[in-house]
Amino acid sequence: MSEPLLQLEGVHTHIGAYHILHGVDLQVAHGELTVLLGRNGAGKTTTLRTIMGLWKASSGTIRLEGREIQGQPTPDVARQGLAYVPENMGIFPDLTVRENMLLAARAAKREDQIDVRRLEWVFGLFPAMKRFWQHPAGLLSGGQKQMLAVARAVVEPRKLLLVDEPSKGLAPAIILNMIEAFRELKAADTTILLVEQNFNFARQLGDQVAVMDDGRIVHAGPMAELAEDEALQTRLLGLSLASHQ
Repeated sequence: MSEPLLQLEGVHTHIGAYHILHGVDLQVAHGELTVLLGRNGAGKTTTLRTIMGLWKASSGTIRLEGREIQGQPTPDVARQGLAYVPENMGIFPDLTVRENMLLAARAAKREDQIDVRRLEWVFGLFPAMKRFWQHPAGLLSGGQKQMLAVARAVVEPRKLLLVDEPSKGLAPAIILNMIEAFRELKAADTTILLVEQNFNFARQLGDQVAVMDDGRIVHAGPMAELAEDEALQTRLLGLSLASHQ
C-alpha cells in the first residue's frame, strides 16, 4: 500500500488544563475524502486545529507525505499545501468577495495575477462567487458565505483540504450544491478531511470514515461499510444513518 498523504500517530492535545485528544491515530489517503464523525465534544474540531498547528500537539506525530509537521507554525503548515475551512468560515465580512479570494491566493498580489483558469474553475463550483464578486462578504447569505469559505481554500491547488461542518445551518438546496461542489473537488484529485454532523451528506461523499469518541478514533474503515451497518452506526454514533435521510 502507498504511504498515506496524512498520518497521525498517538496524537495528544491539551488545551489549558483540559486533555482533549487521547492518542489519535488517523490516516488520510491521497485523492480520497475521509469523513470524521462523532458526537459533539468528541474532539473532531480539535483534531483539525491540531493538524493545522492552531493548537499544539502535546505528544505524538503528524506527518504530511512522510514529513513531520507537528510543532510547526500554522503559516508553515499552510505553505506545505494544507487549507483549513473552520466551522465559523473565517471570512472577512468587510472585504469584498474579490478581496477575500485575493488574500487566499498567496501567489497573487493583484487580481490579474490569480490563475484565470483556476478562478473560472472555482466559479464553476460556486457561480454565486462570480455574481457577487464585488459585494462585501458580510452581505452574503449563510450558504454563500460557506461557498466563499471553501472557494478561498481551493483558489490555489492544495494537497489537503480540512473542512469543519460545511453543511451546518444550510438550507437543503444549498446542501445539494455543496455536495456537488465536493464531488467536483474529489474528481479533481483533491484530498479532503471532512468533519460533518449531517450523516446523509457524509454518506454521499465519503470514501473512508473515522469515528471519534472521547478524543480517540474508535472506528475506521470504508464509508460504504458503515452506511450499510445500522447496528454499527447506532453503537458508534447513537443513531442510524437511515434516520437522517
